[in-house]
Amino acid sequence: MEQYAIKGGKALEGEVTIAGAKNAALGILAAAVMTDDECIIENVPDVSDTRTLLKAIENIGATVKYIDKHTVSICGGSIVSDGNLCVDDEYIRKIRASYYLLGALLGKYKYSQVALPGGCDIGSRPIDQHIKGFEALGAKVSMVNGGKITAKADRLIGNHIYLDVVSVGATINIMMAAALGEGKTTIENAAKEPHIVDVANFLNTMGANIKGAGTDVIRVRGVSRLHGAEYSIIPDQIEAGTFMTMAVATRGNILIKNVIPKHLEAISSKLSEIGATVIEYDDSVRVMADGVLKPTQIKTLPYPGFPTDMQAQMAATLALSEGTSIITESIFENRFRYVAELIRMGADIRVEGNSAIIKGVPKFSGANVQASDLRAGAALVIAALAAEGISIIDDIKYIKRGYEDFDEKIRAVGGEIEIVDTEKDIQKFKLRVG
Repeated sequence: MEQYAIKGGKALEGEVTIAGAKNAALGILAAAVMTDDECIIENVPDVSDTRTLLKAIENIGATVKYIDKHTVSICGGSIVSDGNLCVDDEYIRKIRASYYLLGALLGKYKYSQVALPGGCDIGSRPIDQHIKGFEALGAKVSMVNGGKITAKADRLIGNHIYLDVVSVGATINIMMAAALGEGKTTIENAAKEPHIVDVANFLNTMGANIKGAGTDVIRVRGVSRLHGAEYSIIPDQIEAGTFMTMAVATRGNILIKNVIPKHLEAISSKLSEIGATVIEYDDSVRVMADGVLKPTQIKTLPYPGFPTDMQAQMAATLALSEGTSIITESIFENRFRYVAELIRMGADIRVEGNSAIIKGVPKFSGANVQASDLRAGAALVIAALAAEGISIIDDIKYIKRGYEDFDEKIRAVGGEIEIVDTEKDIQKFKLRVG
């Protein structure tokens, strides 16, 4: 089983280029099957989640071709819809974004059946708001044996839909289904994340009529068909944020390229607050820190608030700050499972309900730790890079779900990290790094 071997204690310096946004890519790749024409998608991150979704799209009959590592051609014209269209294979159950095919296929064929999603175990993430939206459009939704969900309709009719909770997944799914419905759909209390805007822009490039993405009210006027398009995915704000916190935790200086600084404002603000320096350019940010960092308080919130996908990385950084910080998680439960692993490295963190109370320590020490989910894994990598000594991180399959060439990018800024597979590999790494 692959692991990361990391020797820490070194300030990271250099440049890193951010990949396309994983969360935007998953919605856009699913939406590409909504036309019979070819769609060419650029800046697709080469991570296991996108590869899994593309395999599932291919398995239902679409034509998928890699033009290069980050450019994909998808043509949904070869999908055979015989009323039995089912997305279910051993891979698709592993990723949360499998549900985007539910809205995409329901919009196009008025029928879809998709295996219930998997992905990281970070608490209850129900799809009740997705179902509420589909039913409001006129679909009948049911659960079938084997953990699958089916949605079908004679016609999809526009409606007024109020989401009880802000849900990125439900917003995207309803938007896709409504794009090929009849009449006007209004989604209120919609999510406002940058990847919502990106999926809406892609659908509009295909001929959809969607307005208001990025606000809490999205209006969709249904069209009869969508056409092919070429589109480039936005940069990944969470990958960018991960390298920003990595620079601060290691007291380094990293220029992070191919970003949209506006998308990073909540992260930049908190890093500046604790004493780091963040310099914004047109499409890059430089983050640096030296000396003592100050504590702060963070509450995760839907965009434009502080992202839940960055709280673990920020916790690893705050654990090396002076004083007491508090992080409150308001989006997902079970998102503090990484805390026990940070404690093994010397952190002083106590979890009370949905809050983590973090008392800063002068340093971490290397340890053998285990990633419990994607962002927890990234936090452990940050901690290991800042720690004295050598750390071994297990279950890096989670990290590979959302970070492209993570170890290569870290080495490019001076980090000592290798993928190891055996005890012999670990011993070789230890000998090499001393």
